[in-house]
Amino acid sequence: MLIQSPVTTPLGLIMLKTTSEELACPREDLSVARKEELRKLLLDQVQTVLGLLTGILETVWDKHSVTAATPPPSPTSGESGDLLSNLLQSPSSAKLLNQPIPILDAESEYVCSLALECLAHLFSWIPLSASITPSLLTTIFHFARFGCDIRARKMASVNGSSQNCVLGQERGRLGVLAMSCINELMSKNCVPMEFEEYLLRMFQQTFYLLQKITKDNNAHTVKSRLEELDESYVEKFTDFLRLFVSVHLRRIESYSQFPVVEFLTLLFKYTFHQPTHEGYFSCLDIWTLFLDYLTSKIKSRLGDKEAVLNRYEDALVLLLTEVLNRIQFRYNQAQLEELDDETLDDDQQTEWQRYLRQSLEVVAKVMELLPTHAFSTLFPVLQDNLDVYLGLQQFVVTSGSGHRLNITAENDCRRLHCSLRDLSSLLQAVGRLAEYFTGDVFAARFSDALTVVERLVKVTLYGSQIKLYNIETAVPSVLKPDLIDVHAQSLAALQAYSHWLAQYCSEAHRQSTQQFVTLISTTMDAVTPLISTKVQDKLLLSACHLLVSLATTVRPVFLISIPSVQKVFNRITDASAQRLVDKAQVLVCRALSNILLLPWPNLPETEQQWPMRSINHASLISALSRDYRNLKPSAVPPQRKMPQDDTKVIIHQTLSVLEDIVENISGESTKSRQICYHSLQESVQVSLALFPAFIHQSDVTDEMLSFFLTLFRGLRVQMGVPFTEQIIQTFLNMFTREQLAESILHEGSTGCRVVEKFLKILQVVVQEPGQVFKPFLPSILSLCMEQVYPIIAERPSPDVKAELFELLFRTLHHNWRYFFKSTVLASVQRGVAEEQMENEPQFSAVMQAFGQSFLQPDIHLFKQNLFYLETLNTKQKLYHKKIFRSTMLFQFVNVLLQVLVHKSHDLLQEEIGIAIYNMASVDFDGFFAAFLPEFLTSCDGVDANQKNVLGRNFKMDRDLPSFTQNVHRLVNDLRYYRLCNDSLPPGTVKL
Repeated sequence: MLIQSPVTTPLGLIMLKTTSEELACPREDLSVARKEELRKLLLDQVQTVLGLLTGILETVWDKHSVTAATPPPSPTSGESGDLLSNLLQSPSSAKLLNQPIPILDAESEYVCSLALECLAHLFSWIPLSASITPSLLTTIFHFARFGCDIRARKMASVNGSSQNCVLGQERGRLGVLAMSCINELMSKNCVPMEFEEYLLRMFQQTFYLLQKITKDNNAHTVKSRLEELDESYVEKFTDFLRLFVSVHLRRIESYSQFPVVEFLTLLFKYTFHQPTHEGYFSCLDIWTLFLDYLTSKIKSRLGDKEAVLNRYEDALVLLLTEVLNRIQFRYNQAQLEELDDETLDDDQQTEWQRYLRQSLEVVAKVMELLPTHAFSTLFPVLQDNLDVYLGLQQFVVTSGSGHRLNITAENDCRRLHCSLRDLSSLLQAVGRLAEYFTGDVFAARFSDALTVVERLVKVTLYGSQIKLYNIETAVPSVLKPDLIDVHAQSLAALQAYSHWLAQYCSEAHRQSTQQFVTLISTTMDAVTPLISTKVQDKLLLSACHLLVSLATTVRPVFLISIPSVQKVFNRITDASAQRLVDKAQVLVCRALSNILLLPWPNLPETEQQWPMRSINHASLISALSRDYRNLKPSAVPPQRKMPQDDTKVIIHQTLSVLEDIVENISGESTKSRQICYHSLQESVQVSLALFPAFIHQSDVTDEMLSFFLTLFRGLRVQMGVPFTEQIIQTFLNMFTREQLAESILHEGSTGCRVVEKFLKILQVVVQEPGQVFKPFLPSILSLCMEQVYPIIAERPSPDVKAELFELLFRTLHHNWRYFFKSTVLASVQRGVAEEQMENEPQFSAVMQAFGQSFLQPDIHLFKQNLFYLETLNTKQKLYHKKIFRSTMLFQFVNVLLQVLVHKSHDLLQEEIGIAIYNMASVDFDGFFAAFLPEFLTSCDGVDANQKNVLGRNFKMDRDLPSFTQNVHRLVNDLRYYRLCNDSLPPGTVKL
């Protein structure tokens, strides 16, 4: 009634929107029955409400259209070109959309904005149905045109008054609100058959708007038009395009009357004329979605592959070329220089790195679809920039202090800077494409890949030989980082081809080709000079990573005999040589160890030369651990709180290298692990002897336990049972209650890390199959429940808890028979003979600890422990065991229900509901007859009548969906009753 009277229309619309917000998704101050009733009543009114809103919008539009004076011919009035007639099948719609946009008075704009806000909220919850009529959709689209009507905004600013400017902004806002309505409809994935035609009409009308936005004529470039539009409108429009591609493209593409290629043309113009970087990123995301869609479509319809690709080939090549141009300073310098290359975002990348990465993802996806085109587009561009780089040699002159680059003119330096930045980006692009030359296509694309790899090897060798990283330049702050970056990127790009080189290696093994040998030895000649303390870290680490890939992925037999590799061996084992930075030292040692330990591909066991390699490995490890093995426990008396710094440094440097070597060998063959442990044996024994001396130094203990944890995970079989037992016993003896308390309570995060690593070692121990470590179970459980658990149980901090509960879970999961001695007969006669229970007190204590953890606020621990209980039930039938059923089952159900009632872990509602069902289903009769009445009786804050209603409403359904629905209904209504009762004034008489 209010809406239909012009005077009170705004009030009526505000109340309608409030009704939709408050009653369609009501808060918890209503019972479930009332919520369902309200929703049904609201749905009954939807058609009427939508009719009213359509009427308001149409009336305003028609009234102002009629009164609008005939405008002079404008550049926009003749825009229905061929593309438009393709998009809009009926000429009448095109004509309708080409009408000039009326100029509304302030009151009408206000009413329309309220009506559109109402529609946007209604669309968020009503189902797609015939109530959403074509005339309503057309009207919304009329208003969406306000967002892209630059003329009206221009007129407002020309007429000058501030009121007119505000008017222009308001009109823009109507466009934003209309697009919000459209996007609400677009985001619904489930589309009834009868609504598909409406969708098609919506797309046609939106693409009319897209064409309007990207229409290029003399007065405006597309970019300046986009800059003039309201930023929110452009964002909404981009959201629309994303929803169209991700949700509806597969549905719409099959319509013959929808011209997808023309749509891509418009999207292309829209993407590459975005006024902001964020806008461009969002559009690249849309292209990525489209390319993913195309790739999966081709994989599912391999027969039509050629037809599909031919349809889109031109668009994809155009996209590839433009994206490549956008990452090059040669074509896009002004925009690229605006990008920040220093501040790191949440993903630890700068704005420039994000820009480059997203662009290269698009390039890679096009490469997957059109490999030949992509390669022939990219390689010549790379070649041009490489020629500039390789030509620098002629400008290198010798000066008093070394070599100098004789390019000094400001303009030349700027051009060189741009060319080097582009070369760096293009090298990353070439590296990103490496995966498309391996596998099944290796032979077909061999010559292209060989061309790339030969160029990369040439470039890396050139950089290392003329030492561009140490050269003097006219603008050192700019050109030196550029030269270092290009050199580092060329090494990284070559590293990306290591899988291709590995495949070439196995082919070469069959044909014994000299070409492959030359490639590898030249690469090593480029890498070796860079493994030096005089080289910048960025370049040094790139060289180290490439060396690791050659040793680990490619594994050529002849690698160890190359003179430059032997040079690296000598440098690393020479005690007098200066040590590299930690990270580089670890990588080089890993590479050298892998050269000796990893089996050579395509060779039988007899030709692996294990005896010789074993001797070499032992001497390598011996040299690396020389200082460490000379440390004596007596040199560090336990009463001295601070050991000497140099002792700490030796421990840190040696263990970081040894731990890395073990970690990298842990998944390899038995022979490799045997040799590795044989070389390490003395260092491991030294570590165990030193451990007690450092027990009060949490930073040293932390590193030692990391080393032992890696040993346990990778080499426990090789260490043998007696020594492993000795290690575990030493640890159990050292970690007394006092020591644990000191670590957890007084030493901060390092102390907690020490205890967590100790518990992780025990996790490996309890998972070991067989009987070897079973004797440790009592002391491990005792350590957990009597020493660690009391210290952490009441602490709010999550430290140590997750590891402790994982250890308890693994102990139960892998040692079930320690508690339940199941015999074959008992399992055959399930229900007749109950399993024997052993170690009951320990089992009960563990279960009690799990129960306690559900009363604490840490949601991650809650989720983890609920998952552990459910897993034990799935695998071991935990909830069915007599001890659990008779003494714990309903305690757990009670705790979980209370958690739901208190809303403390609302994110886990679904998981909690399923767990309650799994527990109750063990004894439904007991749940309905005993537990539920008891639970309701114990509930405070509700009266007897309300308790009866709650009990009656909980139906005795025994299927999962109905049962969990009943649980959530009970929880909602219990909270509702408490809320009502709490809000009554004291002394109220309840009927």
